[in-house]
Amino acid sequence: MWREERLLRQRSDDYNASSEEKDCPSPNLDTSKDSKSGDDSSSESNSESDSDNEEPKTEKINGEIGESPTQEASTQAKEWKDKELPTDYLNSECIKLKPHCEHCNAENKHNEQVTPRLLSRGQFLLKVDAEGIYECTETGLIFEVNRKVDIKYCVLSWSKYADLVVKPWAVGGPLFDVKCDPTCLTSIQFPHSLCLGHHDSSMTFRVFHVKRSGGASLEYTVDHSASHVKWHVSSLSPVGPVIQSEDTLYHHGAVILYKVVDHNPSLSLRVYVATNNDSFIKDISKSVKHSSKKFMKIDKPPVCQKLLQNGKKYRLISEPEADITPEEIEFVDGSLLKLKSYIEVYLEQPVEFKLLLVETDSEEIVWKAKVRECDWVQHEQSRNVSKSSTGGNRRRKMNSTLPDEEVYDKRMKQTDTSEGAKTLLTDTQLLTLAGKLGKEWIKIAIVNLELDISDIDAIREKEEDVTVYKFQMLKKWQEKEQNNATVQNLYNCLEKVSVEIRDVLEGFLRAI
Repeated sequence: MWREERLLRQRSDDYNASSEEKDCPSPNLDTSKDSKSGDDSSSESNSESDSDNEEPKTEKINGEIGESPTQEASTQAKEWKDKELPTDYLNSECIKLKPHCEHCNAENKHNEQVTPRLLSRGQFLLKVDAEGIYECTETGLIFEVNRKVDIKYCVLSWSKYADLVVKPWAVGGPLFDVKCDPTCLTSIQFPHSLCLGHHDSSMTFRVFHVKRSGGASLEYTVDHSASHVKWHVSSLSPVGPVIQSEDTLYHHGAVILYKVVDHNPSLSLRVYVATNNDSFIKDISKSVKHSSKKFMKIDKPPVCQKLLQNGKKYRLISEPEADITPEEIEFVDGSLLKLKSYIEVYLEQPVEFKLLLVETDSEEIVWKAKVRECDWVQHEQSRNVSKSSTGGNRRRKMNSTLPDEEVYDKRMKQTDTSEGAKTLLTDTQLLTLAGKLGKEWIKIAIVNLELDISDIDAIREKEEDVTVYKFQMLKKWQEKEQNNATVQNLYNCLEKVSVEIRDVLEGFLRAI
Protein backbone atom coordinates (compact mmCIF):
# COMPACT_ATOMS: atom_id res chain seq x y z
CA MET A 1 0.00 0.00 0.00
CA TRP A 2 2.99 2.28 0.58
CA ARG A 3 3.70 2.20 -3.11
CA GLU A 4 0.21 3.43 -3.93
CA GLU A 5 0.38 6.17 -1.33
CA ARG A 6 3.74 7.34 -2.66
CA LEU A 7 2.37 7.43 -6.20
CA LEU A 8 -0.69 9.37 -5.14
CA ARG A 9 1.47 11.93 -3.33
CA GLN A 10 3.72 12.27 -6.37
CA ARG A 11 0.76 12.84 -8.67
CA SER A 12 -1.46 14.93 -6.41
CA ASP A 13 -0.12 18.29 -7.53
CA ASP A 14 -0.45 17.31 -11.17
CA TYR A 15 -3.97 16.04 -10.54
CA ASN A 16 -5.19 19.08 -8.71
CA ALA A 17 -3.86 21.33 -11.47
CA SER A 18 -5.80 19.46 -14.14
CA SER A 19 -9.19 20.77 -15.29
CA GLU A 20 -11.20 17.57 -15.32
CA GLU A 21 -14.47 19.32 -15.49
CA LYS A 22 -13.63 21.51 -18.05
CA ASP A 23 -14.97 -12.77 -40.28
CA CYS A 24 -12.42 -15.80 -40.50
CA PRO A 25 -9.63 -16.56 -43.04
CA SER A 26 -8.72 -20.13 -43.94
CA PRO A 27 -5.17 -21.10 -42.94
CA ASN A 28 -3.86 -21.07 -46.51
CA LEU A 29 -5.05 -17.56 -47.39
CA ASP A 30 -2.75 -15.61 -49.67
CA THR A 31 -2.17 -12.20 -48.16
CA SER A 32 0.78 -11.25 -50.33
CA LYS A 33 -1.30 -8.93 -52.50
CA ASP A 34 -2.16 -6.62 -49.65
CA SER A 35 -0.15 -3.45 -49.54
CA LYS A 36 1.10 -2.68 -46.07
CA SER A 37 1.16 0.79 -44.73
CA GLY A 38 4.94 1.09 -44.94
CA ASP A 39 4.88 1.65 -48.72
CA ASP A 40 5.97 5.10 -49.84
CA SER A 41 3.45 7.80 -50.53
CA SER A 42 3.68 7.47 -54.32
CA SER A 43 2.89 3.75 -54.31
CA GLU A 44 -0.02 4.39 -51.95
CA SER A 45 -1.37 7.05 -54.29
CA ASN A 46 -1.03 4.79 -57.35
CA SER A 47 -2.64 1.89 -55.51
CA GLU A 48 -5.61 4.01 -54.52
CA SER A 49 -6.15 5.51 -57.96
CA ASP A 50 -5.93 2.11 -59.68
CA SER A 51 -8.29 0.53 -57.21
CA ASP A 52 -10.90 3.18 -57.86
CA ASN A 53 -11.78 1.28 -61.06
CA GLU A 54 -11.47 -2.25 -59.63
CA GLU A 55 -13.87 -4.55 -57.83
CA PRO A 56 -12.89 -5.10 -54.19
CA LYS A 57 -10.73 -8.18 -53.69
CA THR A 58 -12.23 -10.74 -51.34
CA GLU A 59 -10.92 -13.58 -49.24
CA LYS A 60 -13.73 -16.11 -48.86
CA ILE A 61 -14.67 -17.35 -45.43
CA ASN A 62 -16.69 -20.54 -45.04
CA GLY A 63 -16.99 -20.62 -48.84
CA GLU A 64 -19.53 -17.80 -48.93
CA ILE A 65 -19.88 -15.11 -51.53
CA GLY A 66 -22.02 -12.00 -51.33
CA GLU A 67 -25.50 -11.36 -52.67
CA SER A 68 -25.95 -9.17 -55.71
CA PRO A 69 -26.25 -5.49 -54.78
CA THR A 70 -29.66 -5.18 -56.49
CA GLN A 71 -31.20 -8.09 -54.55
CA GLU A 72 -29.74 -6.83 -51.32
CA ALA A 73 -30.93 -3.29 -51.82
CA SER A 74 -34.43 -4.56 -52.59
CA THR A 75 -34.46 -6.63 -49.40
CA GLN A 76 -33.19 -3.74 -47.33
CA ALA A 77 -35.73 -1.29 -48.72
CA LYS A 78 -38.53 -3.46 -47.38
CA GLU A 79 -36.94 -3.47 -43.93
CA TRP A 80 -36.89 0.27 -43.45
CA LYS A 81 -39.31 1.76 -41.02
CA ASP A 82 -38.53 5.11 -39.51
CA LYS A 83 -39.32 4.94 -35.82
CA GLU A 84 -38.17 7.82 -33.68
CA LEU A 85 -37.54 7.86 -29.95
CA PRO A 86 -37.38 10.72 -27.48
CA THR A 87 -34.05 12.45 -28.00
CA ASP A 88 -33.16 12.41 -24.32
CA TYR A 89 -33.17 8.59 -24.33
CA LEU A 90 -31.25 8.25 -27.57
CA ASN A 91 -28.58 10.74 -26.68
CA SER A 92 -27.77 8.73 -23.59
CA GLU A 93 -26.80 5.82 -25.85
CA CYS A 94 -24.61 7.87 -28.18
CA ILE A 95 -21.11 8.17 -26.78
CA LYS A 96 -18.80 10.28 -28.92
CA LEU A 97 -15.25 9.89 -27.59
CA LYS A 98 -12.38 11.62 -29.35
CA PRO A 99 -8.93 10.14 -28.70
CA HIS A 100 -6.41 12.17 -26.77
CA CYS A 101 -3.48 11.48 -29.11
CA GLU A 102 -1.10 13.73 -31.01
CA HIS A 103 -0.88 11.16 -33.84
CA CYS A 104 -4.61 10.83 -34.48
CA ASN A 105 -6.38 14.15 -34.01
CA ALA A 106 -5.39 15.92 -37.25
CA GLU A 107 -7.29 13.62 -39.62
CA ASN A 108 -10.36 14.18 -41.81
CA LYS A 109 -10.71 17.86 -41.03
CA HIS A 110 -11.94 18.73 -44.54
CA ASN A 111 -14.92 16.35 -44.83
CA GLU A 112 -18.40 17.77 -44.61
CA GLN A 113 -19.72 17.06 -41.13
CA VAL A 114 -23.33 15.84 -41.07
CA THR A 115 -25.57 14.92 -38.15
CA PRO A 116 -27.89 11.94 -38.77
CA ARG A 117 -31.46 11.53 -37.65
CA LEU A 118 -31.78 9.28 -34.62
CA LEU A 119 -34.19 6.34 -34.97
CA SER A 120 -35.27 3.55 -32.63
CA ARG A 121 -33.12 0.52 -31.78
CA GLY A 122 -29.96 2.60 -31.87
CA GLN A 123 -30.20 3.27 -35.61
CA PHE A 124 -29.19 6.36 -37.55
CA LEU A 125 -30.60 7.76 -40.79
CA LEU A 126 -28.46 10.03 -42.91
CA LYS A 127 -30.03 11.89 -45.84
CA VAL A 128 -27.65 13.47 -48.34
CA ASP A 129 -28.82 15.49 -51.31
CA ALA A 130 -25.83 15.38 -53.64
CA GLU A 131 -22.59 13.62 -54.59
CA GLY A 132 -19.79 14.12 -52.08
CA ILE A 133 -17.94 12.88 -49.00
CA TYR A 134 -19.81 13.12 -45.71
CA GLU A 135 -18.66 12.34 -42.16
CA CYS A 136 -21.21 11.29 -39.52
CA THR A 137 -20.79 13.33 -36.39
CA GLU A 138 -22.24 10.55 -34.20
CA THR A 139 -20.23 7.48 -35.35
CA GLY A 140 -17.25 8.82 -37.31
CA LEU A 141 -18.27 6.88 -40.44
CA ILE A 142 -17.31 8.61 -43.70
CA PHE A 143 -19.51 7.97 -46.74
CA GLU A 144 -18.49 8.75 -50.32
CA VAL A 145 -21.69 8.93 -52.39
CA ASN A 146 -22.28 9.48 -56.11
CA ARG A 147 -25.83 10.83 -55.90
CA LYS A 148 -28.66 11.65 -53.55
CA VAL A 149 -29.23 8.78 -51.12
CA ASP A 150 -30.67 7.83 -47.72
CA ILE A 151 -28.30 5.71 -45.61
CA LYS A 152 -29.48 3.80 -42.56
CA TYR A 153 -26.91 2.30 -40.19
CA CYS A 154 -26.26 1.17 -36.63
CA VAL A 155 -23.47 -0.08 -34.38
CA LEU A 156 -23.38 -3.86 -33.84
CA SER A 157 -21.69 -6.13 -31.30
CA TRP A 158 -18.62 -8.07 -32.41
CA SER A 159 -19.37 -10.85 -29.89
CA LYS A 160 -22.11 -12.25 -32.13
CA TYR A 161 -19.46 -12.99 -34.78
CA ALA A 162 -16.62 -14.01 -32.44
CA ASP A 163 -16.31 -17.51 -33.99
CA LEU A 164 -15.64 -15.93 -37.38
CA VAL A 165 -12.76 -13.71 -36.27
CA VAL A 166 -9.67 -15.84 -35.63
CA LYS A 167 -5.99 -15.15 -35.18
CA PRO A 168 -3.91 -13.58 -36.54
CA TRP A 169 -6.76 -11.12 -37.15
CA ALA A 170 -8.05 -8.85 -34.40
CA VAL A 171 -10.84 -6.31 -34.10
CA GLY A 172 -9.76 -2.91 -35.34
CA GLY A 173 -12.83 -0.77 -34.68
CA PRO A 174 -16.62 -0.73 -34.46
CA LEU A 175 -18.83 -3.11 -36.46
CA PHE A 176 -21.63 -1.48 -38.46
CA ASP A 177 -24.76 -2.63 -40.28
CA VAL A 178 -25.19 -0.27 -43.23
CA LYS A 179 -28.35 -0.28 -45.36
CA CYS A 180 -28.95 1.62 -48.58
CA ASP A 181 -28.73 1.10 -52.35
CA PRO A 182 -25.04 0.01 -52.59
CA THR A 183 -24.72 1.44 -56.11
CA CYS A 184 -25.04 4.89 -54.53
CA LEU A 185 -22.05 4.36 -52.26
CA THR A 186 -18.54 4.52 -53.72
CA SER A 187 -16.65 3.94 -50.48
CA ILE A 188 -16.98 3.85 -46.72
CA GLN A 189 -14.27 4.85 -44.28
CA PHE A 190 -14.57 3.05 -40.93
CA PRO A 191 -13.17 4.62 -37.77
CA HIS A 192 -10.63 2.41 -35.99
CA SER A 193 -9.59 2.49 -32.34
CA LEU A 194 -5.86 1.86 -32.80
CA CYS A 195 -2.94 4.21 -32.57
CA LEU A 196 -0.67 3.47 -35.51
CA GLY A 197 2.07 5.70 -34.21
CA HIS A 198 5.48 4.50 -35.37
CA HIS A 199 4.34 0.89 -35.97
CA ASP A 200 2.32 1.65 -39.12
CA SER A 201 4.56 -0.41 -41.45
CA SER A 202 3.86 -3.72 -39.67
CA MET A 203 0.08 -3.46 -39.81
CA THR A 204 -2.35 -4.94 -42.37
CA PHE A 205 -6.00 -3.96 -42.47
CA ARG A 206 -8.96 -5.83 -43.97
CA VAL A 207 -12.72 -5.25 -43.84
CA PHE A 208 -14.64 -8.05 -42.13
CA HIS A 209 -17.82 -8.51 -44.22
CA VAL A 210 -20.65 -10.69 -42.91
CA LYS A 211 -22.77 -12.14 -45.73
CA ARG A 212 -26.54 -12.13 -45.45
CA SER A 213 -26.60 -15.79 -46.56
CA GLY A 214 -24.25 -16.76 -43.71
CA GLY A 215 -20.48 -16.84 -43.23
CA ALA A 216 -18.15 -13.94 -43.79
CA SER A 217 -15.21 -12.76 -45.87
CA LEU A 218 -12.20 -10.51 -45.50
CA GLU A 219 -12.11 -7.83 -48.17
CA TYR A 220 -9.12 -5.76 -49.18
CA THR A 221 -8.99 -2.13 -48.17
CA VAL A 222 -8.16 0.81 -50.40
CA ASP A 223 -6.18 2.77 -47.88
CA HIS A 224 -6.02 3.67 -44.21
CA SER A 225 -5.14 6.69 -42.15
CA ALA A 226 -4.39 7.37 -38.51
CA SER A 227 -8.11 7.28 -37.76
CA HIS A 228 -9.97 5.48 -40.60
CA VAL A 229 -9.90 2.42 -42.91
CA LYS A 230 -11.19 3.01 -46.44
CA TRP A 231 -13.13 0.28 -48.32
CA HIS A 232 -14.76 0.19 -51.74
CA VAL A 233 -18.37 -0.93 -51.29
CA SER A 234 -19.15 -4.34 -52.84
CA SER A 235 -22.42 -5.16 -51.09
CA LEU A 236 -23.90 -4.12 -47.79
CA SER A 237 -24.35 -6.08 -44.57
CA PRO A 238 -22.45 -6.04 -41.25
CA VAL A 239 -18.96 -4.66 -41.94
CA GLY A 240 -16.05 -3.47 -39.83
CA PRO A 241 -12.25 -3.19 -39.79
CA VAL A 242 -9.91 -5.98 -38.62
CA ILE A 243 -6.15 -5.82 -38.31
CA GLN A 244 -3.12 -8.11 -38.42
CA SER A 245 0.12 -6.88 -36.90
CA GLU A 246 3.60 -8.21 -36.22
CA ASP A 247 3.94 -5.79 -33.31
CA THR A 248 1.98 -5.13 -30.14
CA LEU A 249 -1.27 -3.28 -30.69
CA TYR A 250 -1.84 0.06 -28.97
CA HIS A 251 -5.44 1.10 -28.35
CA HIS A 252 -7.10 4.38 -27.62
CA GLY A 253 -8.85 3.60 -24.35
CA ALA A 254 -11.84 4.70 -22.32
CA VAL A 255 -12.82 4.24 -18.67
CA ILE A 256 -16.55 4.14 -17.94
CA LEU A 257 -18.12 4.29 -14.47
CA TYR A 258 -21.45 2.94 -13.23
CA LYS A 259 -22.78 3.20 -9.68
CA VAL A 260 -25.04 0.56 -8.12
CA VAL A 261 -28.38 2.11 -7.16
CA ASP A 262 -29.74 0.54 -3.97
CA HIS A 263 -30.73 1.43 -0.43
CA ASN A 264 -27.37 0.60 1.16
CA PRO A 265 -25.44 3.53 2.67
CA SER A 266 -22.22 2.23 1.07
CA LEU A 267 -20.92 3.08 -2.39
CA SER A 268 -20.35 0.39 -5.05
CA LEU A 269 -19.06 1.10 -8.54
CA ARG A 270 -18.32 -0.85 -11.70
CA VAL A 271 -15.30 0.46 -13.59
CA TYR A 272 -14.97 -0.70 -17.19
CA VAL A 273 -11.64 -0.35 -19.01
CA ALA A 274 -12.42 -0.53 -22.73
CA THR A 275 -11.07 0.29 -26.14
CA ASN A 276 -12.44 3.53 -27.52
CA ASN A 277 -14.70 1.52 -29.82
CA ASP A 278 -18.43 2.18 -30.18
CA SER A 279 -19.22 -1.57 -30.40
CA PHE A 280 -17.40 -2.25 -27.11
CA ILE A 281 -18.98 0.73 -25.37
CA LYS A 282 -22.47 -0.22 -26.57
CA ASP A 283 -21.91 -3.78 -25.23
CA ILE A 284 -21.06 -2.33 -21.83
CA SER A 285 -24.21 -0.21 -21.78
CA LYS A 286 -26.30 -3.23 -22.78
CA SER A 287 -24.65 -5.42 -20.11
CA VAL A 288 -25.41 -2.90 -17.38
CA LYS A 289 -28.98 -2.42 -18.59
CA HIS A 290 -29.70 -6.17 -18.41
CA SER A 291 -28.04 -6.70 -15.04
CA SER A 292 -30.09 -7.88 -12.06
CA LYS A 293 -28.97 -4.70 -10.27
CA LYS A 294 -29.87 -1.14 -11.11
CA PHE A 295 -27.11 1.24 -12.16
CA MET A 296 -26.63 4.90 -12.93
CA LYS A 297 -23.81 6.19 -15.11
CA ILE A 298 -21.29 8.50 -13.50
CA ASP A 299 -20.36 11.06 -16.12
CA LYS A 300 -16.63 11.62 -16.05
CA PRO A 301 -14.18 12.32 -18.89
CA PRO A 302 -13.74 8.77 -20.23
CA VAL A 303 -10.85 9.06 -22.66
CA CYS A 304 -7.51 7.65 -21.48
CA GLN A 305 -4.61 10.07 -21.61
CA LYS A 306 -2.17 7.24 -22.39
CA LEU A 307 -2.55 4.37 -24.86
CA LEU A 308 -3.63 0.95 -23.63
CA GLN A 309 -1.29 -1.86 -24.65
CA ASN A 310 -2.26 -5.51 -25.17
CA GLY A 311 -0.75 -7.68 -22.45
CA LYS A 312 0.18 -4.75 -20.18
CA LYS A 313 -0.91 -4.79 -16.55
CA TYR A 314 -2.87 -1.97 -15.00
CA ARG A 315 -4.23 -1.25 -11.53
CA LEU A 316 -6.87 1.06 -10.17
CA ILE A 317 -6.03 3.23 -7.17
CA SER A 318 -8.49 5.03 -4.92
CA GLU A 319 -7.94 7.87 -2.49
CA PRO A 320 -9.19 7.46 0.16
CA GLU A 321 -8.52 3.73 0.11
CA ALA A 322 -11.32 1.48 -1.15
CA ASP A 323 -11.86 -2.24 -1.65
CA ILE A 324 -10.89 -2.80 -5.29
CA THR A 325 -11.42 -6.16 -7.00
CA PRO A 326 -9.41 -7.27 -8.87
CA GLU A 327 -6.43 -5.28 -7.69
CA GLU A 328 -4.69 -5.64 -11.06
CA ILE A 329 -5.81 -6.44 -14.61
CA GLU A 330 -4.02 -7.47 -17.79
CA PHE A 331 -5.48 -5.48 -20.63
CA VAL A 332 -6.95 -7.30 -23.63
CA ASP A 333 -9.43 -6.01 -26.16
CA GLY A 334 -12.69 -7.63 -25.02
CA SER A 335 -14.71 -6.72 -28.12
CA LEU A 336 -15.28 -10.38 -29.03
CA LEU A 337 -16.22 -11.42 -25.50
CA LYS A 338 -19.90 -11.65 -24.63
CA LEU A 339 -19.24 -10.95 -20.95
CA LYS A 340 -17.34 -7.74 -20.37
CA SER A 341 -14.94 -7.68 -17.43
CA TYR A 342 -14.93 -4.83 -14.94
CA ILE A 343 -13.28 -3.67 -11.72
CA GLU A 344 -15.45 -3.36 -8.62
CA VAL A 345 -14.83 -0.44 -6.28
CA TYR A 346 -16.47 -0.48 -2.84
CA LEU A 347 -16.42 2.23 -0.19
CA GLU A 348 -18.18 1.65 3.10
CA GLN A 349 -18.80 5.38 3.48
CA PRO A 350 -20.02 7.24 0.36
CA VAL A 351 -17.51 10.09 0.32
CA GLU A 352 -15.84 12.03 -2.45
CA PHE A 353 -12.78 10.20 -3.78
CA LYS A 354 -10.18 10.11 -6.55
CA LEU A 355 -9.70 7.23 -8.99
CA LEU A 356 -6.52 6.67 -10.97
CA LEU A 357 -5.78 3.95 -13.55
CA VAL A 358 -2.05 3.31 -13.50
CA GLU A 359 0.26 1.27 -15.70
CA THR A 360 1.84 -1.16 -13.23
CA ASP A 361 5.37 -1.25 -14.66
CA SER A 362 5.95 2.43 -15.28
CA GLU A 363 3.55 3.81 -12.65
CA GLU A 364 2.35 6.31 -15.25
CA ILE A 365 -1.19 7.55 -14.87
CA VAL A 366 -3.38 6.42 -17.76
CA TRP A 367 -6.67 7.94 -16.61
CA LYS A 368 -7.92 9.85 -13.58
CA ALA A 369 -11.13 11.30 -12.23
CA LYS A 370 -12.51 12.82 -9.06
CA VAL A 371 -15.91 11.41 -8.08
CA ARG A 372 -17.93 13.79 -5.94
CA GLU A 373 -21.02 13.15 -3.86
CA CYS A 374 -23.04 15.42 -6.14
CA ASP A 375 -22.29 13.05 -9.05
CA TRP A 376 -24.72 10.52 -7.61
CA VAL A 377 -26.66 12.15 -4.76
CA GLN A 378 -28.19 14.90 -6.87
CA HIS A 379 -29.51 12.34 -9.35
CA GLU A 380 -31.05 10.15 -6.66
CA GLN A 381 -32.52 13.10 -4.77
CA SER A 382 -34.18 14.50 -7.87
CA ARG A 383 -35.92 11.16 -8.39
CA ASN A 384 -37.15 11.09 -4.81
CA VAL A 385 -38.30 14.71 -4.89
CA SER A 386 -40.29 14.19 -8.07
CA LYS A 387 -42.05 11.21 -6.50
CA SER A 388 -42.93 12.91 -3.22
CA SER A 389 -43.55 16.57 -4.02
CA THR A 390 -46.33 16.06 -6.54
CA GLY A 391 -48.30 13.80 -4.24
CA GLY A 392 -47.81 16.15 -1.29
CA ASN A 393 -48.94 19.21 -3.21
CA ARG A 394 -51.99 17.40 -4.50
CA ARG A 395 -52.98 16.30 -1.01
CA ARG A 396 -52.60 19.82 0.39
CA LYS A 397 -54.67 21.28 -2.41
CA MET A 398 -57.33 18.60 -1.96
CA ASN A 399 -57.63 19.18 1.76
CA SER A 400 -57.99 22.91 1.40
CA THR A 401 -60.55 23.06 -1.42
CA LEU A 402 -62.87 20.04 -1.04
CA PRO A 403 -65.84 19.73 1.31
CA ASP A 404 -65.36 17.40 4.26
CA GLU A 405 -67.45 14.59 2.74
CA GLU A 406 -65.45 14.62 -0.49
CA VAL A 407 -62.16 14.70 1.41
CA TYR A 408 -63.32 11.65 3.34
CA ASP A 409 -64.27 9.83 0.11
CA LYS A 410 -60.92 10.65 -1.46
CA ARG A 411 -58.98 9.45 1.56
CA MET A 412 -60.96 6.24 1.65
CA LYS A 413 -60.16 5.67 -2.00
CA GLN A 414 -56.44 6.16 -1.32
CA THR A 415 -56.23 4.04 1.80
CA ASP A 416 -58.85 1.32 1.34
CA THR A 417 -57.16 -0.44 -1.61
CA SER A 418 -57.58 -4.06 -0.60
CA GLU A 419 -59.95 -4.87 -3.47
CA GLY A 420 -57.98 -2.86 -6.00
CA ALA A 421 -54.81 -4.63 -4.92
CA LYS A 422 -56.41 -8.01 -5.66
CA THR A 423 -58.31 -7.26 -8.87
CA LEU A 424 -56.40 -7.96 -12.07
CA LEU A 425 -56.84 -5.69 -15.05
CA THR A 426 -58.94 -6.86 -17.99
CA ASP A 427 -58.12 -6.40 -21.68
CA THR A 428 -61.10 -4.07 -21.98
CA GLN A 429 -59.72 -1.82 -19.27
CA LEU A 430 -56.27 -1.82 -20.86
CA LEU A 431 -57.71 -0.90 -24.24
CA THR A 432 -59.71 1.93 -22.67
CA LEU A 433 -56.57 3.24 -20.99
CA ALA A 434 -54.54 2.88 -24.20
CA GLY A 435 -56.96 5.22 -25.92
CA LYS A 436 -56.20 7.89 -23.33
CA LEU A 437 -52.40 7.73 -23.52
CA GLY A 438 -50.85 10.56 -25.51
CA LYS A 439 -47.66 11.04 -27.53
CA GLU A 440 -45.44 10.37 -24.51
CA TRP A 441 -46.49 6.69 -24.24
CA ILE A 442 -42.94 5.46 -24.97
CA LYS A 443 -41.53 7.57 -22.16
CA ILE A 444 -44.30 6.32 -19.84
CA ALA A 445 -43.43 2.71 -20.78
CA ILE A 446 -39.75 3.17 -19.92
CA VAL A 447 -39.91 5.55 -16.96
CA ASN A 448 -43.17 4.67 -15.20
CA LEU A 449 -43.74 1.01 -16.15
CA GLU A 450 -40.00 0.15 -16.29
CA LEU A 451 -40.22 -1.67 -19.62
CA ASP A 452 -37.08 -2.18 -21.70
CA ILE A 453 -36.61 -0.30 -24.95
CA SER A 454 -36.29 -3.68 -26.74
CA ASP A 455 -39.90 -4.37 -25.72
CA ILE A 456 -41.00 -1.14 -27.39
CA ASP A 457 -38.98 -1.94 -30.53
CA ALA A 458 -40.60 -5.38 -30.79
CA ILE A 459 -44.05 -3.83 -30.50
CA ARG A 460 -43.35 -1.24 -33.18
CA GLU A 461 -41.89 -3.69 -35.73
CA LYS A 462 -45.36 -4.31 -37.14
CA GLU A 463 -47.25 -1.47 -38.74
CA GLU A 464 -50.27 -1.06 -36.51
CA ASP A 465 -52.51 1.73 -35.31
CA VAL A 466 -50.80 3.70 -32.56
CA THR A 467 -53.56 2.75 -30.07
CA VAL A 468 -52.72 -0.90 -30.73
CA TYR A 469 -49.07 -0.10 -29.92
CA LYS A 470 -50.16 1.41 -26.61
CA PHE A 471 -52.43 -1.53 -25.80
CA GLN A 472 -49.62 -4.01 -26.56
CA MET A 473 -47.31 -1.96 -24.36
CA LEU A 474 -49.75 -2.24 -21.45
CA LYS A 475 -50.11 -5.98 -22.14
CA LYS A 476 -46.32 -6.27 -21.95
CA TRP A 477 -46.40 -4.63 -18.54
CA GLN A 478 -49.20 -7.04 -17.52
CA GLU A 479 -47.09 -10.03 -18.59
CA LYS A 480 -44.13 -8.67 -16.63
CA GLU A 481 -46.12 -8.07 -13.45
CA GLN A 482 -48.21 -11.29 -13.72
CA ASN A 483 -50.22 -11.63 -10.48
CA ASN A 484 -49.27 -8.10 -9.52
CA ALA A 485 -50.87 -6.58 -12.66
CA THR A 486 -53.70 -5.15 -10.59
CA VAL A 487 -55.76 -2.01 -10.93
CA GLN A 488 -54.15 -0.52 -7.84
CA ASN A 489 -50.60 -1.29 -8.98
CA LEU A 490 -51.16 0.36 -12.35
CA TYR A 491 -52.76 3.31 -10.58
CA ASN A 492 -49.65 3.68 -8.40
CA CYS A 493 -47.46 3.65 -11.52
CA LEU A 494 -49.47 6.10 -13.61
CA GLU A 495 -51.39 8.37 -11.25
CA LYS A 496 -48.94 11.26 -11.76
CA VAL A 497 -48.83 11.00 -15.56
CA SER A 498 -51.89 13.15 -16.17
CA VAL A 499 -55.25 14.04 -14.64
CA GLU A 500 -57.07 12.23 -17.46
CA ILE A 501 -55.17 8.96 -16.88
CA ARG A 502 -55.72 9.24 -13.14
CA ASP A 503 -59.45 9.76 -13.63
CA VAL A 504 -59.70 6.64 -15.81
CA LEU A 505 -57.84 4.54 -13.24
CA GLU A 506 -59.92 5.89 -10.39
CA GLY A 507 -63.00 4.91 -12.36
CA PHE A 508 -61.64 1.34 -12.54
CA LEU A 509 -61.13 1.39 -8.76
CA ARG A 510 -64.63 2.69 -8.04
CA ALA A 511 -66.13 -0.06 -10.24
CA ILE A 512 -64.59 -2.85 -8.15
